[in-house]
Amino acid sequence: MTRKNTALKEHILRQRDMLYNMLLDPMHRAARRCARVWEEKPQLDLALAKSLRQVPYCSYLYAMDLNGIQVSANASQDGLIESDFRRNRSRRPYMQETDPDKEMILSGAYISLRANRPSLTAVQKVHVQGVHTGYLGADFDLRDLPITKELYTEPGRWRQIKGDPAIRAQVFEQSRIQSSLDDQLDLVLPVLEELVTEHGAFQVEIHFSSSRATLWFMRDPYRYQLADIDELTDPDICLAYPHHPYPGEAQIPQQSIRPILQTFRHLRFADDTIYLRAGSINLFNGMVGLNFSCDGSHYIPHEQFLARDSEFWNGI
Repeated sequence: MTRKNTALKEHILRQRDMLYNMLLDPMHRAARRCARVWEEKPQLDLALAKSLRQVPYCSYLYAMDLNGIQVSANASQDGLIESDFRRNRSRRPYMQETDPDKEMILSGAYISLRANRPSLTAVQKVHVQGVHTGYLGADFDLRDLPITKELYTEPGRWRQIKGDPAIRAQVFEQSRIQSSLDDQLDLVLPVLEELVTEHGAFQVEIHFSSSRATLWFMRDPYRYQLADIDELTDPDICLAYPHHPYPGEAQIPQQSIRPILQTFRHLRFADDTIYLRAGSINLFNGMVGLNFSCDGSHYIPHEQFLARDSEFWNGI
């Protein structure tokens, strides 16, 4: 079962609504100022340059006719750019989004031609003596835009993501091959449990097929540590990392780490065709990640993963 990640989209929409409301009045004022000198390019350019300072975070401000042809220079923070006069913007993403029923639209993000960076554009209608005559375009570099203090948080629900269709097409022609890690699981899993519960490993990714693990530690969270089969089968590896209390803000209880690892074992050996290739734990997300031989991936709350009557297990 798959579900769209609507939480991320809703977060983006809230950010866009904030930006739209912030630009509504400045863009309307700029359009009125430009409408008074619409047919006189030198005065229009000066009006754009003056308006640029009043449209917050704007990189470029310019005027276009109804066909999307630029009728002004570009007003920029560094002055007027005359080379953009008569530029055809009709095929740019923001001109495809204009709405006859709206005075202003805020485009979706796109890659700019000038800076080759994510940008967006506000397009405001211009009325001269009550007649819709053209548009104002205001370009914004996403780097310059304010973002609300609310940080996006990944929702804690089961997500299933399909992988490479070429792998899925061949899945029933393959069979699990016993790896070095498979042979040593009785030793490796207790070592990994110890690193998580006593030595500050907050994210662990176990690659069963390639006999390795990738670990992130509380004391050095920006760099991962790679452990191969020789290191994973040597309990002395625990001496390399100082003791660290189990984090109080962890979403996965300490006593759940062993059952999660043992369930990885079950999924690794339960079937020789559809088997677990990699499993991960993140204490702060509270999530378990799974990648199967069919190249399907699952991200699932740890409680649901451990509850054998859950929707995940019914799907499996």
